[in-house]
Amino acid sequence: MLGAIIGDTVGSVYEFENIKTTEFDLFSPESIYTDDSVITLAVAHWLFNDKTYNTQTLVDTIVYFANEYPCPKGGYGDRFLEWLTYPDVGVEEVERDNGTKGIVFRELRKPYNSWGNGSAMRTSAVGWMFDTLEETERIAALQAGITHNHPEGIKGAQAVSAAIFMARNGMSKEAIKLYIESKYGYDLSKTCDEIRPNYQYDESCQGTVPQAITAFLESVDFETCLRLSVSLGGDCDTLTCISAAIAEAFYKDIPHWIIDEMWKRLPAHFKEILCVLNSETKYNIVSYLPLK
Repeated sequence: MLGAIIGDTVGSVYEFENIKTTEFDLFSPESIYTDDSVITLAVAHWLFNDKTYNTQTLVDTIVYFANEYPCPKGGYGDRFLEWLTYPDVGVEEVERDNGTKGIVFRELRKPYNSWGNGSAMRTSAVGWMFDTLEETERIAALQAGITHNHPEGIKGAQAVSAAIFMARNGMSKEAIKLYIESKYGYDLSKTCDEIRPNYQYDESCQGTVPQAITAFLESVDFETCLRLSVSLGGDCDTLTCISAAIAEAFYKDIPHWIIDEMWKRLPAHFKEILCVLNSETKYNIVSYLPLK
């Protein structure tokens, strides 16, 4: 989880001003979390607080977080913002405390068939939470489907969650690459040097997830993953959010100074959620978490 937030923060200043080099300062005074972190933490909060994994609860949680943080750096995507702001109103049957059933009016937000990379950038907590790859992929599809119910939107979330699951369970990069290519059909054959020259801004899963996974595969540690990811350009805060989430799970080590730089840029609410994630999950997300 920290990897995703760090990746988003590092990439935030380069989302609309891409750089094509690995030589840059990881943090600047303008580095800050974006909508990627807000919604990633919303999904994490849902996973810890609703063990039935009810999709309406997830919708309510995301809406709450987006309303609490309405103006993150970069803003929310147009279609997602419309989903947040203009829900359909319908009826829903609910069970009362006394066991009887009744009808209530409520806002019923509907998925909008998106193949955008939002489903993939917000899924990192799913990769940490479950004991099997099958359950990981099932919940990844569930969280994606409330908005990104296009097959590519589902696939992107599942591929990222699967890569994190495999990485945290000690699978090799070769095994991760083979599984993602064979199961999800992504082409991971190009190197970062081959991708970089012609890669442009792309908000789709199919134009972000393979590049993010490639940056992870080519990295040698957490910091080089950040640098390779940002150097590709494109929608680089989201790309780096995805790749760094996998890198954290694989390398199991984030330099303390990087955590410190990210930590001081977060609101207290985010810090509380990350501390809960670190203390309550049986998979220790990070061994060092600053409390200042």
